[in-house]
Amino acid sequence: MVEAVQKTLILLLLIGLGLALRSKIKNKTEINGVKEIILSVALPSTVFIALMGIKISFSLLIYPILTLGFNFFIFLTAPYFLPIFGIEKGSTSGRTLTMLLPSLAPGLSSFPFINEFLGDESLALAAMGDVGNKFFALNFLYFVAMKMYLQNNRNEVIDDKGKVKSLLFSLVKEPINIIMLLAIGFLAFGLNMKSLPTVVSELFNRASSLMTPLVLIYIGLAVQFKEGKIKLVSSILLFRAGITILFSVLIINIFNISNPNLILLAVAVPLSSCSFWPFAHISAINLKEEDKNLARERRTFDMNLAVLILAFSLPLSTILVMGILASGTFFAHTSTLLILGFCLTGLGLAPHVLKK
Repeated sequence: MVEAVQKTLILLLLIGLGLALRSKIKNKTEINGVKEIILSVALPSTVFIALMGIKISFSLLIYPILTLGFNFFIFLTAPYFLPIFGIEKGSTSGRTLTMLLPSLAPGLSSFPFINEFLGDESLALAAMGDVGNKFFALNFLYFVAMKMYLQNNRNEVIDDKGKVKSLLFSLVKEPINIIMLLAIGFLAFGLNMKSLPTVVSELFNRASSLMTPLVLIYIGLAVQFKEGKIKLVSSILLFRAGITILFSVLIINIFNISNPNLILLAVAVPLSSCSFWPFAHISAINLKEEDKNLARERRTFDMNLAVLILAFSLPLSTILVMGILASGTFFAHTSTLLILGFCLTGLGLAPHVLKK
């Protein structure tokens, strides 16, 4: 318990460190330099290690499939519930939220607590489920981001058909995609991290270790606190948490799950914070639009909103996951979970319903 709390505090303190460094790092170029290290070094290394560690067992395929089910549940319902918060489907904010809300970052926000409260076996099942989430965030959302970019720049693409080919070629050249293809190639030949030379595997491990601290420090550096946006983001994330718990209750009932550990696992993993991976896709598109000097209001995604979602999603998810798991079997009952799910959904909707 103490170790889990300490880990959470460390993550939050790293965001605080980024906030403290704002007085030292004011230049936008310097902040973009931090982001470039994340996108070109830390993130590709993390993805490579994650892919090289995947071991699929047919009997366990249900876990990634269920996680994928959650990803698509949020992705497909987002266009219907976002207008409640005053956000239109085709707007810059709508596209940004559609990318981020369905993704999960269990490694940061739920795995430490699953390991602490539910044990190694539950952690292994959670990691297996995360395979589906990785596929969704790294591959499916990548093509969604590209499609949104092309739709947003439709006129320019029509005027110059070569731009579509150029975009596809430039996306293939990105470090994260090169690394993914490399890892898939190694896996096809039966290789894993242990098969690689020690120097190579250690290089990836060291580069990957930069990922979490750099991401959190970058969030602190880049986030811009605007009262209106904070209220909006908080409401949306509370609503997301509420419908996530209701989705978990549905899965628990469909599969007639009675084991308390599995019930809590079915709740904890989907409650994970939003992932940095779709943010990486958003950043790549944003950089292309910056190079074209595209006006901020005409861009495909809202970078500030994306950073705010990441900044607020992590502490909210860790508080919810830690609170639920630390309560023993109190939340291992569908009746209790239904009450919590409706309460969180109501808290998210209340400010906007009352305003109307």
